[in-house]
Amino acid sequence: MIEIGQRLPEVLGVDQDGKELKLSDFKGKQLVLYIYPRDSTPGCTNQACSLRDNYERFLTMGYAVIGCSTQDAKSHKKFIEKYQLPFPLICDTEMKLVSELGVYGEKKNYGKVYMGVFRTTFIADENGVITRIMGPKEIKVKEHATQILGE
Repeated sequence: MIEIGQRLPEVLGVDQDGKELKLSDFKGKQLVLYIYPRDSTPGCTNQACSLRDNYERFLTMGYAVIGCSTQDAKSHKKFIEKYQLPFPLICDTEMKLVSELGVYGEKKNYGKVYMGVFRTTFIADENGVITRIMGPKEIKVKEHATQILGE
């Protein structure tokens, strides 16, 4: 897994509109890169809406926000439209970014073992260097924005 003090990858991926997102696109801004398992599931929706509801505060404080899951553009567009999400969502259908970040692996749920994405948020400074990593056990989906902003 990528660690605090390392830089995020330069090529982050392609968003719901087919636009390639690069780390250098966000130079001079702190970056919240949140990785979530699936569009339109209860936990992921609560997390996205927490970030949406505080989006203006993130901008005011010099942050950019990007979400990422392994769903395709069609799924992301539907999710964005349904919940009026103001930030881009990376379509990591080939699992390149989640693998590179180390947030894809074996999960267990109700005794079932399967491969999936670990809900993880990376906070990077103005130069793309990771300053904080929030893992699945730490993230409270309904309060995620306030967890990041330290309130």
